[in-house]
Amino acid sequence: MALLFILSLLLWSFSLAVASRNTTEGCAIIRPPRDGGIRYRGLTQEQIRSVQVLPVDYEIEYICRGNRMIVGPKVRKCLPDGTWTDLNQRSKCLMPCARVWTSLENGRVTVHPPGPAVEGTILHYSCLEGFILVGRNSTHCTKLGKWDSPKPVCHYDRHYTGKKKLYIGALFPMSGGWPGGQACLPAAQMALDLVNKRTDILPDYELELIYYDSMCDPGEATKLLYDLLYTEPIKIVLMPGCSSVSTLVAEAARMWNLIVLSYGSSSPALSNRQRFPTFFRTHPSATLHNPTRVQLFQKWKWTKIATIQQTTEVFTSTLDDLEQRVKEAGIEISVRQSFLTDPAVAVKNLKRQDARIIVGLFYETEARKVFCEVYKEKLYGKKYVWFLIGWYADNWFKIKDPSINCTVEQMTEAVEGHVTTEIVMLNPETVRGASNLTSQEFLAQLMSKLGGKNPEETGGFQEAPLAYDAVWALALALNKTVGPLKAKGRRLEDFNYNNKDITAEIYRALNTSSFEGVSGHVVFDAQGSRMAWTLIEQLQGGSYKKIGYFDMTKANLSWYGNDRWIGSGPPADQTVVIQKFRYLSQKLFVSVSVFAGLGILMGIVCLTFNIYNSNVRYIQNSQPYLNNMTAVGCMMALAAVFPLGIDGLHVRNSQFPVVCQFRLWLLGLGFSLAYGSMFTKIWWVHTVFTKKDEKKDKRKHLEPWKLYATVGALLVIDILSLMIWQIVDPLHITVEKFTKEAPKGDLDQLIEPLLQHCSSEKMNTWLGVVYGYKGLLLLLGIFLAYETKSVSTEKINDHRAVGMAIYNVSVLCMITAPVTMILSSKQDASFAFASLAIIFSVYITLVVLFVPKMRRLISRVKEERVSELRNQLSERQALRSRKRPTSSNQNHSSPSLPAPQNDPKSLLPPPGYPLPASDNHSLPPTFSNSSTLYQPDGKINRNNCHPGRLQLLYK
Repeated sequence: MALLFILSLLLWSFSLAVASRNTTEGCAIIRPPRDGGIRYRGLTQEQIRSVQVLPVDYEIEYICRGNRMIVGPKVRKCLPDGTWTDLNQRSKCLMPCARVWTSLENGRVTVHPPGPAVEGTILHYSCLEGFILVGRNSTHCTKLGKWDSPKPVCHYDRHYTGKKKLYIGALFPMSGGWPGGQACLPAAQMALDLVNKRTDILPDYELELIYYDSMCDPGEATKLLYDLLYTEPIKIVLMPGCSSVSTLVAEAARMWNLIVLSYGSSSPALSNRQRFPTFFRTHPSATLHNPTRVQLFQKWKWTKIATIQQTTEVFTSTLDDLEQRVKEAGIEISVRQSFLTDPAVAVKNLKRQDARIIVGLFYETEARKVFCEVYKEKLYGKKYVWFLIGWYADNWFKIKDPSINCTVEQMTEAVEGHVTTEIVMLNPETVRGASNLTSQEFLAQLMSKLGGKNPEETGGFQEAPLAYDAVWALALALNKTVGPLKAKGRRLEDFNYNNKDITAEIYRALNTSSFEGVSGHVVFDAQGSRMAWTLIEQLQGGSYKKIGYFDMTKANLSWYGNDRWIGSGPPADQTVVIQKFRYLSQKLFVSVSVFAGLGILMGIVCLTFNIYNSNVRYIQNSQPYLNNMTAVGCMMALAAVFPLGIDGLHVRNSQFPVVCQFRLWLLGLGFSLAYGSMFTKIWWVHTVFTKKDEKKDKRKHLEPWKLYATVGALLVIDILSLMIWQIVDPLHITVEKFTKEAPKGDLDQLIEPLLQHCSSEKMNTWLGVVYGYKGLLLLLGIFLAYETKSVSTEKINDHRAVGMAIYNVSVLCMITAPVTMILSSKQDASFAFASLAIIFSVYITLVVLFVPKMRRLISRVKEERVSELRNQLSERQALRSRKRPTSSNQNHSSPSLPAPQNDPKSLLPPPGYPLPASDNHSLPPTFSNSSTLYQPDGKINRNNCHPGRLQLLYK
C-alpha cells in the first residue's frame, strides 16, 4: 500500500513538472492552491484569461480567501528553464489558530510541525521545575481554526522544595562594531554563579541567563528580542549591551512591563525617562565625558575645536550635548564632520579647514579607518590633539584590519599623543564590596575564566566590571522586592508581561540601589544612568598613561602633571593669526611732505606778491582776487597731502575719522577754490569773446562781482555736498583684510595684513557723485581753454596761462582718480600717486600763473632803473656843456678842449631792453626834476614816481 502511494506521488510530481515546463518562451500558468488565488502583477483580467505562458523572471503571488493564510512559498518566480521556483514545496491556504496557545507562563511549548499555528498544528505543553501542569498536555488546531482543548496552566507547586528560577534575557555583542560580549558575558556568568551560591541573596531563587549574540546590530537584535519575548520561559529582566541595541530594547520593553538593565550602553538618548521609562544602566552616559573634555579645553586654553563622528544615535546625542556645554563655556566648534562608513572625505575636510583640536566619536573598527586616513592626510603630530573614547582595547590601533591599508607602524605613529576620556570602570581602591571581591581579585578571576586570552585583544574587557556589577545590582534589587511583594501576596515567580505591580517594585528597588562594586560605587541618577568618575589617559610611547581624574559631581580635576607633548607644550587650537597693519612708508611720507611744504611756501610767496602788487595795472588786468583764490586753493590742496599720509601709526583709531574729515574737506575746498577760480576766468573769456558781432561793445565791460559769485557758487555746491555726505553717511574707519601670509620658520603662525581706510556705507555712490560733478567741470574747462586759446584781451591778460594750467590739472586729475581707486589696497603706491599728482598740479598752476608776472615786473623795474641812470648821465653831460663856455671866456690862453662826444654804444640799453624814445642830448620833460625821483640813497621810491613815468611799466 505504501509502495502504491509513493508511485502515485511520483507520477503526480512528474505530471506537474511537465505541465509547467516551457523551455523556449517562459513558464506555463499553474493552478492556485485550494481556497486561494494568484495575483498576476501588471496584467489585466483580459490578459490573464488569454495568456498561456508567462515570461522568464515573472513573479506570481498566492493569495488566500477569508482569514486563511499561506503556508509554504507565497511567491514563485519563472526560471529560464521554464519551471517555477520551489515546486517541491506545496503552498496551502489554511485556517490559523489563536497564537495565545503557543506560549505558556512558567512552562514550555513545542510546536509540531514548526511554523505558524494553522490547521493541523499540534502543541505539546510542559511546565518548568517547581510548577504543575493543569490541563491537557497537547492540543490540535482544527480545520475551523479552533484549538480542540483549552489552554493549560502551570501552577506553582507549593510542595516543591527546590529553588525557583528567574530568567534574565540578555543580548551580548560577541562581534560587530563593539564586540563587548567577549569579556562581559564571562563576567556576568561569574556574578550569577556567586549570587546563586549566596544564601543571603534570593535564597529561594536561582538566576539563569538566556543570551544571544546581537552583533551590535539593531536589525539582528529585533529578531532576537522577538525570540526572547515569545519563547518560554518568561524573562523577568532584559540585559542588552551596545547603545543602538539598547535603544531598541528599552523602547519596546515598556510594552511588556519589563525592566531593562544595560551594562554597555553610553548613548545620551537613553537618559530620556519619557521615552525609556524602565531603563537603567551601569555604564554611565557618554555625556559624562563632555564635562571632562570641557575642563581640559579650559585647562589648556583652547577656544576652538573640531569634531568628527560616526553617524549613529549614540554619537549624535553625545555631540549635541558637547555642543551645548562648549557653547556655555565660550568655546567654538568650528568644524563638524560626520561619516557613515568611509571617513576619508570627513578627514580631508578637517585638514582643509585647519582643525587642530579634534574630538572623535566612533566605534573601534571605525577608529582604525579614521586614523589610517589621518596618517595619509598628515593630520597628526605636534600641531594636533585628538580626543577619543577610552573604552577601546588598549592595542586597538595594532590590530590587523583588512578594511584599511595602513601598517601597524603607520597607525602607531598617527595615534601617538592622543587623549582619551574614560569612565572609571574599575574601582581604584582596594575595597571589598557587595560581592566580597576587590577589583584586583575580580580581574584575576576574569583572566582565569578567559583562559589566558590577551585582555587587549578581548572586546569589552574594560566594561567587564560594569557587566559584573549589573548582575549584582539586579540581584540585590530583586532581593529587596521579595519582602514588599510578599506583603501584597505576590511573588517574583508570579511575574508575567501583564503584571505592572511586580515591575514597579523592581523599578523602585533599582532606583534606590547603592552599593560598592568592583567598578566603584554603584548608584543611579534620576534618568537611570550610572554616576561615576572620569579617567583621563594619554597615549605615550605606544601605551596609555593616566594623567588625571575628574569628578563631575564636585567639578574637581585631579591632575598628575605627567602629560607629554610632541612639541614644547600643548598645541594651539588654531593657526595663530597675527594681525599686522600696513602703514605708509615714512621715508615716502617725509619726502612728499617736504615737497608739499615747499609748495605751500611757494604759494605764500605768490599770494604775497599778488597782494603787494595788486594796484599795478598789469596785475589788476589779471583779476588778482581770483589769482589769490587760486593760490589759497593750491595751498589747501597741498595741506591735504599731510592727512593723506597720516594713518594708524600716528593717531589712535578714535582720532582717525577726524583725519578722514581733514582729507576730504581740504582737498574738496582746495580744488573748488583753485580750479574754480581758473574755470571762472576761462568761462568769462569764452562767454564774452564768442558773442555775436552786434554785442561787441559789451565785450570791454567786465563786472568782477560776477566772477566772484561764480567761484562762490562752486564753493557753496562743494560745501553743501560735503555737509550732506557727512551728515547722512559720515566717514569712518574701515579695515581691509588681505590674504594670510606664512612667515619664515614658524609654520604655526600666519600674518594677516590689515590696512585702514576712510570709508562710509555708500562710499562708491558718494564718490560717483563727486567724481561725476568734478569730471564734468574738468572736461568743460578743457573745452573752454581750447576754444579761447587764440583770444587776446586786456581784461584778463593771463587767460592763456590759465588755460595751460587747466590742461595740466584736468589731465592729472582724470588719471589720478581711477588709478588711486585701483591702487587703494597698496598704501605706498596710492599715496605716492595721489600726493604727487596734487603736488605737480599745484606746482604747475603756481608756476604758470605767477612766475610770468614776477618776471615781467622784475624786468620792468630793471628797465626803469636803466632809464633813470641814462637820464642822470644826460643831465650831467648837459651841466658840463653849460659850464664849458664860461671857463673858456675866463681863460683865453688855454687851449680849447674838444667837446666831449658821447659814445653811442655807451648809451645803448642792455641787451633785451628797448631803446630810449628821446635822443642822447634831450631830456624828456617828465624826468626834468630828478631830485623828486630818487632818494638820497640813490634808490627809487615808489611813492615819488611821476605819473608820466609809469607808462613804461604798463606797456
